Amino acid sequence: MSTPHNAAEKGQFAKVCLMPGDPLRAKFIAENFLEEARLVTSVRGMNGYTGKYKGHPVSVMGHGMGMPSVGIYSYELINIYGCKNLIRIGTAGTFQPHVHVKDMVFGMGACTTSNYPAMQGLPGTFAPICSFELLEKAVAAAKELGFKYHVGNILSSDVFYGVDLPHGKTWPEMGVLAVEMESAALYTNAAAGGANALCILTISDGPDEVTTAEERQTAFTQMMEVALSLA
Repeated sequence: MSTPHNAAEKGQFAKVCLMPGDPLRAKFIAENFLEEARLVTSVRGMNGYTGKYKGHPVSVMGHGMGMPSVGIYSYELINIYGCKNLIRIGTAGTFQPHVHVKDMVFGMGACTTSNYPAMQGLPGTFAPICSFELLEKAVAAAKELGFKYHVGNILSSDVFYGVDLPHGKTWPEMGVLAVEMESAALYTNAAAGGANALCILTISDGPDEVTTAEERQTAFTQMMEVALSLA
């Protein structure tokens, strides 16, 4: 049951699927954390793998950049391949002085500048939020592993290279912890499809520090460990 974006057949994805934006991060996770990992799709270079983690079936599938891209892949994983727990593991920029580079952020809710949630045709404004079940387990895992983390609201923006407009209150002033580009779409698709979703971010840049592309691909392993603990 392949799609225009995914060559996997029905049954080749596990119920639990980690979703990094970078397909090379998907490859890194498959090669370094999963047993018996096999490539099940590579359409458009967007790699997807299925293997086992501590005996549990787990998949990892790249989702690209931005809400339209993650929207396509998460919709297909949920509605065509039957995935039930989707955990985005990505990077973000910090909005708060107490949230530092290489800290983890669990996105409890996702504010957005996008119209993606409005595309559901609801008679109001949908608030994209994570699965509390996955969040609770992720927090417990982070505590047990001794990892530094923050829980709160994040911003999913449609713009990477943008300017701050004079709208009054800013996102940081509203307590938003970090900014990325995908989670609002993932949370919306999960809600519409009856699945669970959680966004686990590692802060990759702040006012005074920026990490390299290689670090973002291979060094942010704490969020991978927490995500895999949810399998």
